[in-house]
Amino acid sequence: MAGNLSVDGPRAAVKPSTSPSSVICLVLAAVCRLEKLENESKTNQDKFEEITSKWGSAKEKTIPQDLWDVLNQQQQQCALLIEEKNKLISELQQELKSKDDHYVKDLKKQSDDINLLVERMEEQIRNLMKTYRRELTQIELENLITRMQTVEEYEKQLNQLQVKDAEEYATIKIQLENDVQILEQQLQQMKAIYQLNQEKLEYNFQVLKKRDEENTIIKSQQKRKLNRLHDVLNNLRIKLAKQIKQFQEENQNLTADYKRIVEQYKDLQRTMRHFAVVDAQKFLEIWLMNEEEAKGLMWKALEADRVIHTQQLGLPWVEPDYWFLDNVGPIVHRKAIKSASKLAQEVMALTESSQQEEEEEAAEEGRQEAAEAGEEVKPPRHVLVKSVKHILELLCDESGFLIESKLLGLLQPLERHERSLMRLDSIFAALKIDNEDDVYTLVDFFLKFKAQQVVSSQSKEWAVEEGPEDFAVDAAKDDGGSAAPKEEGTAHQSSAASLSSLLFHHDDVLKALKAFVRDFQKSRDKRPQVKKVMEERDNSKDSEYWEALAHVIPESKLKVWDALEAALEKYYSVLSQRSKLLTDLDGLQQQNTELHMLLHQYLTSKVNQELLIPPTHVVELMTP
Repeated sequence: MAGNLSVDGPRAAVKPSTSPSSVICLVLAAVCRLEKLENESKTNQDKFEEITSKWGSAKEKTIPQDLWDVLNQQQQQCALLIEEKNKLISELQQELKSKDDHYVKDLKKQSDDINLLVERMEEQIRNLMKTYRRELTQIELENLITRMQTVEEYEKQLNQLQVKDAEEYATIKIQLENDVQILEQQLQQMKAIYQLNQEKLEYNFQVLKKRDEENTIIKSQQKRKLNRLHDVLNNLRIKLAKQIKQFQEENQNLTADYKRIVEQYKDLQRTMRHFAVVDAQKFLEIWLMNEEEAKGLMWKALEADRVIHTQQLGLPWVEPDYWFLDNVGPIVHRKAIKSASKLAQEVMALTESSQQEEEEEAAEEGRQEAAEAGEEVKPPRHVLVKSVKHILELLCDESGFLIESKLLGLLQPLERHERSLMRLDSIFAALKIDNEDDVYTLVDFFLKFKAQQVVSSQSKEWAVEEGPEDFAVDAAKDDGGSAAPKEEGTAHQSSAASLSSLLFHHDDVLKALKAFVRDFQKSRDKRPQVKKVMEERDNSKDSEYWEALAHVIPESKLKVWDALEAALEKYYSVLSQRSKLLTDLDGLQQQNTELHMLLHQYLTSKVNQELLIPPTHVVELMTP
């Protein structure tokens, strides 16, 4: 603290040379000097421009005396300007000289202050060194005392830990001895249980031996029965061959009938499309013709309403914004179709509870839609949402080759849900799947593909596993022997009909996807034309549309029109009367003009001057 106080003294000695007040004075003097120079420069510049401007007038002088006067004035002004400049230069030189003297004095004073500051700093350093040595010795003594106390505390803690560990060791030893005794008792119990199990196994062995003898007898009986069933099997095979031949002939006949009916159906469809297109074209032409005529009358009525409002009533007219003004052609109501990406987002975001609810609703809708005859492409809305989600997840996992490698790298940091949606968008774009109908078509195709595999595999297993015993039982119950296969076929059909609940395997995704791309492209090329021709139009709002066109002017405005018509008729009658009065007024004005002319002629006649009392004096007396 003493050192700090002593250092402040030299600093205080240096401060007067650079005190804030002196700095402020210097800054103010510099500012004043700059302002004075700027004012002087502006004044001199104005004088110089004044002198320069007079040279032009001097050149125009032709009289020598005038030219001499002008030159004397210019010379005086130039001398005055030079004198002011010299005066300013002498002032600046005087100020510069005084500043130089002041600067030399400040340098000398500053050197003296620095020497004094150096002496005081050396004395301060010596005092600080002495103080630091005393403090260092005191700190060393305190550290030594603290270390001795710490060593004593550590020795006490070490003794306490030794006592505590000894007690824990004794406790653990006693516990382990007790555990050994308990394990010896358990070993004796296990030996007794082993002996009992051995006796039970010997008894079971004797029982199995007797059963083996009985099975040998039954086996011989089954062999005899098997020989008898072989004969029955041969008879059934012969019968089956005859039925297969019969079924093949029936199948050929039915196939020929089916082909013939299909050709007839296609011809009927082509004819129906042709007539549908022709009828639609005629309907469109008639609609447009009537619509153009009706809208022409409508716009005339609106124009008349505008004229009545703006010109007759003086009210602002606002053009009505009806829903049918911008409509051209028949009214078409199209159902809003979701995009494939939006459907995928909704399906992937569903939870288990929402899936169960939608599955119940989908089952009811599927039973209703199964009875309806729809278009060629019909979305399979009877499919369970769980199956749709499962197939979309399989596409997302197994169709990575349809996604660009750069996009796969960008999708890694995202969450699983967002990454799946982005992958599905890329896959849909590669497969040209645009809306929800295409997604449902894809799911339906995959389920049918799975159904074919399941049906074929089940039929093969049924053919292999169907043994001669079942044929013998069927033969004993029914001599025809054809009831059981029909029931089995019905079972297979019912199992294939509920394939929406089956899970699609990963290995079948690429096969099904390849077949879908091949078939989907063909059906997609044919779909738009058929759908456009067979599209049914909703005509529920046609009468409303034509009724709105016919009543574009509301009843309230028609009442205004009627009132305006009555008022205009009254106004017309008033105008007619006014026209007659104006005609009479024109006649009276003409007569008045003629009378004025006669009166003027009488008053200006020379005969009036010969009269004692001329008419002009009478007129002047009559006028006030």
